[in-house]
Amino acid sequence: MKQFFHFSDRGTTYRQEILAGMTTFLSMAYILVVNPIVLSEAGIDKGAVFTATAVSAIIGTLLIGLLANYPIGIAPSMGLNSFFTYSVVIGMGIPWQTALTGVFISGVLFVLLSIFKIREKIIEVIPQDLKYAIGSGIGFYIAFIGMKNSGIIQANEATFVSLGNIQSGPTLLAIFGFIVTVIFMVKNIRGGIFYGMVITSIIGMLFGIIEKPSAIVGAIPSLEPTFGVALLQLDQIFSMELLAVVFTFLFVAFFDTAGTLIAVANQAGIVKENKIPNAGRALLADASASVAGSVLGTSTTASFIESSAGIAAGGRTGFSAIVISGFFAIALFFSPLLSVVTSEVTAPALIIVGALMASEVRHIRWERLEIAIPAFVTIIMMPLTYSVATGIGLGFIIYPVTMLALKKHKEINPIVYVLALIFIAYFAFVL
Repeated sequence: MKQFFHFSDRGTTYRQEILAGMTTFLSMAYILVVNPIVLSEAGIDKGAVFTATAVSAIIGTLLIGLLANYPIGIAPSMGLNSFFTYSVVIGMGIPWQTALTGVFISGVLFVLLSIFKIREKIIEVIPQDLKYAIGSGIGFYIAFIGMKNSGIIQANEATFVSLGNIQSGPTLLAIFGFIVTVIFMVKNIRGGIFYGMVITSIIGMLFGIIEKPSAIVGAIPSLEPTFGVALLQLDQIFSMELLAVVFTFLFVAFFDTAGTLIAVANQAGIVKENKIPNAGRALLADASASVAGSVLGTSTTASFIESSAGIAAGGRTGFSAIVISGFFAIALFFSPLLSVVTSEVTAPALIIVGALMASEVRHIRWERLEIAIPAFVTIIMMPLTYSVATGIGLGFIIYPVTMLALKKHKEINPIVYVLALIFIAYFAFVL
């Protein structure tokens, strides 16, 4: 086992890897309660999503551990589940069944792109500043959703949005949860987001804001409401509606997953000579998990940035990933607890994860106006239009314009022009 995971080469031990795996699981365990709530707003059965979330996390994390030897956890993406529900299903009016088919097709395309290493090559030519803008923009978008769901902000006819009723019980509970979680996070307590959700749930039950669960341990929720649904809409593969979904999932996931992978690999010391060993295998594991997840009944999976917590605790090999998978398997039996985790409880997690993702703005070269403007547009338009794809598209259209205005066409890869044209067509004929 030690030889398979190269313990000696990476200077680690079983104890170190187990502790790291447990730390990463605690840091990302909130996805088990947040993802069902987010996708249930799209009309999907909450219990089925819980099981699909756990099983897809087990599959993806096992694959990245065994194939790529990475100490990374994979699960349904926080950015992409929000995109699935609020942009695709609610915003575009597409049924969740069709949206799952879009996830499946984009996942299959991901697998093919990963096998032929096309995915790696495209990622390399995208301007780094726009990658940072996409990641941080998704962060602002997620935080906006968290504030909306908790009632911290609300609709206002005069100003579009305004401060909500912060005297209401549910909103006060969300604010309390946010403060508690922030304290955990700034004190660098491992699993701070998870512990914050637990404490907020308990306080909510004590004050009668949240109903107490009927049980703690229970049977694993059935996948029947969602299993295989993604395969039933394949006859619509050439419809403009489904093509739009596939394209947006494919494009948004492209940057969401690659950025996390690069960041975490750097932290773990895996990157050698500006290259990520086994990157193709890692991307293949991620893509395969998305295919499996869509068939099970959940949105696109991604490498979790919370894996950095486990790496900080000493995780260096895929054995940590095996440990993470084991904890997700155990968690399958605790689904009754799902009922106590309301939108007020999950809102702090959305806001804080958004803050972590938004920190990528510091890497953008703001002193260069031709870069700052498309990056800013990418970021600001995601929450303002309630659409990740719109923000990305507008950024990619403006970027070549500003660069060409300064006659810096040599700095633009031809693929960027192609992407800009695709987005122009997307806005003109799809939206």
